[in-house]
Amino acid sequence: MQTATVQWKGREEFFATLPSGNTVLFDAGSGNKAGPSPMEILLGALGACTSVDVILILEKKRLKVTGLEVSVSGERASEPPQVWTKIEILYRVFGKLDEKAVRDAIELSQSKYCSVAATLRRTAQITYRYEILPST
Repeated sequence: MQTATVQWKGREEFFATLPSGNTVLFDAGSGNKAGPSPMEILLGALGACTSVDVILILEKKRLKVTGLEVSVSGERASEPPQVWTKIEILYRVFGKLDEKAVRDAIELSQSKYCSVAATLRRTAQITYRYEILPST
């Protein structure tokens, strides 16, 4: 079992020590913003999780990706617990790439490999689109 430990630092700020040993400062306050909120981290985690999948899948296909940018936007429920209810992902993949290969990599990430997407899909409708752009 993996364990994260969270310590209160004052106001609405918390340090989380993650199973890897890395620490993250969270700020749940609406005005302070000393760090990201836990819900913001979920959007970032989704973007990072699917990015890793897409890069690894395309590399296994021996395609040369020169850049990847993933934008994750979300809407939350108006009532507590204010879960994510709608999430949109935009993939910008750079390089001279086959469109089917890019589409297949994204679909595999979303349907099979990305554990963050699988978790968030329990409360949120996740949609995505992609653009293939020239090398950066």
